[in-house]
Amino acid sequence: MELGRYGIWHGGQHYGPELAARLEQAGYGTLWLGSSPESDLRDAEVLLAATSSVAVGTSIVNMWKSPAADVAASYHRLEDEHPGRFLLGVGIGHREATGEYKSPYQTIVGYLDELDDAKVPVDRRALAALGPKVLQLSAARTAGALPYLTTPEHTREARRALGGGVLLAPEQMVVLETDPEIARATARDRLAPYLQLSNYTTSFKRLGFSDDDFADGGSDRLVDAMVLHGSAVEIAAGLEAHLDAGADHVAIQQLGHEGIDLLPGYEALATVLQ
Repeated sequence: MELGRYGIWHGGQHYGPELAARLEQAGYGTLWLGSSPESDLRDAEVLLAATSSVAVGTSIVNMWKSPAADVAASYHRLEDEHPGRFLLGVGIGHREATGEYKSPYQTIVGYLDELDDAKVPVDRRALAALGPKVLQLSAARTAGALPYLTTPEHTREARRALGGGVLLAPEQMVVLETDPEIARATARDRLAPYLQLSNYTTSFKRLGFSDDDFADGGSDRLVDAMVLHGSAVEIAAGLEAHLDAGADHVAIQQLGHEGIDLLPGYEALATVLQ
């Protein structure tokens, strides 16, 4: 699938037909649905219907929440309605959010087996992956990996783990704000829940951060690494660093206060992204 160099990442509640169409007009290649979309994939259907050529992907459908058979049926419905435009991203979610959480690696393997049985093509699905083992699985069993909340350093290591010819599409949070203290306050609000989740703190530690960086909402060093902030030109340089490190595509998540109009920021970024 052609995803373009840059896409947009948000939960379905932040999208709508008009915003989707305007983001496509701005030149973004993919609209990513986060926050564990439902297995019927109706939110993805809305985005596909509102646009003409942009790709739509899930990042990600939660394996504990959404049975593979239901998700596969929804995939085939979208493929029939909008051929060649939907990429199914799936993942294991968070240990802290799932009482049943056990044997996560084997659960992922079993879920992919079910997608195989339901004829969801390998090249039309991708896997949420942070650590080396699941990155390698994503290369073997899917089109590639969708890392969330990472840095260009992680992207470089992920590319080594994946090898060439495999999709690598990290997500990157951004705040279009040139005052660093205001930007960091916005970033800390968004980062706070992730500092309580072991898969992310483990990933951060692999990148050289420590428990001290997780205290009090996150150190400036951690916040600045995980959330780009500044002018559109400065943020564009940070996004391009992922591509330079081996990413094929970067999913941009703009942060801001509740009710903020996201479109002006994305249009401003689009004018400076290469």
